[in-house]
Amino acid sequence: MAKKEKSEYIIQAVSHALDLLEQFHDEVDELGVTELSKRLKLHKNNVFRLLATLESRNYIEQNRVTENYRLGLKTLELGQTFIKQMGLLRQSRPVIEGLVKECNETTYVAILKDSHIVYLDVVETDLTVRVVPRVGARLPAYCTAAGKVQIAYMTDEELENYLPAREMKRYTPKTMVEREELKKHLRLVADRGYAIDDEEMDVGVKCVGAPIRDYTRRIIGAVSISGPSMRFSDERLEKELIPLVVKAGEEISHKLGYHK
Repeated sequence: MAKKEKSEYIIQAVSHALDLLEQFHDEVDELGVTELSKRLKLHKNNVFRLLATLESRNYIEQNRVTENYRLGLKTLELGQTFIKQMGLLRQSRPVIEGLVKECNETTYVAILKDSHIVYLDVVETDLTVRVVPRVGARLPAYCTAAGKVQIAYMTDEELENYLPAREMKRYTPKTMVEREELKKHLRLVADRGYAIDDEEMDVGVKCVGAPIRDYTRRIIGAVSISGPSMRFSDERLEKELIPLVVKAGEEISHKLGYHK
C-alpha cells in the first residue's frame, strides 16, 4: 500500500527527464533527438523540451559539430559528490594507496550494481605498462574478479537474478559462459575468499579480488589488483598478490565495522 500511495506523487516530466539521462550509458556517449524520441517513446517536441531544460542546468550539452547531445559536466559533479560521500571510499582510499606501494600494480574498489560492477576508485601503478583505469565503467560481474567475489556468496536464487537472462557473452576464449560451470567456479571462489580473473574479460589482463564487508557482515564491494598477465604469474599470485588483496579487503572491512 505504501508503495502505491507513494507512486501517486511521481511527477511524469521528472521521470521522463531521468529516463532521458539514463539513455547515456556504456558505449552510448551521444544521441540525437530522433533516436531519443524512439527510445523514450515520446514526441520529438517533448524530447526537445526535456533536452533544453537539462541543457540550461548543464546536465546535458550539445555537440555543435554533430548536433547530437551528450551528458554535461553537472552529471560528473553529482557523481563525484556521491563517491566522496560514500563511507566505503573514505575508508578504502588509504588502504588501496598502501596496497599499491606494496605491489606496484593498479588497484580498484568496486561495487555491484544490477548485474554489473562499477569501479568507484583507483590508484595506479607507476609502471609504464599498465591497465587503463576504468573508474565509472560498468563491467559484467560474471567475468571480473571484483564481480565474481561479490556474487559468489549469493544463493542460487539470488545468483540467477544477477546473471544475464540470455546467453552470457564470451569476451575472450577464457570467459566462462556455461551456467553450471560458472556456478561451480563461484562456489570455489566463496570457499577460498578471493577471485581471479584469468584473462576472462580482456586478453592479456589478469585481476585478483577480495570482498569488502560492512558491520552487518554483508558484502558491499570488492578490492582488486589488476595488471598485464605477463606480471601476474601463478607463483606471484599465490605468494604475493592474493595475500595482499585478501588482507586489504579485511582491513577495509574492519574499518567499516566488520568483525569475524
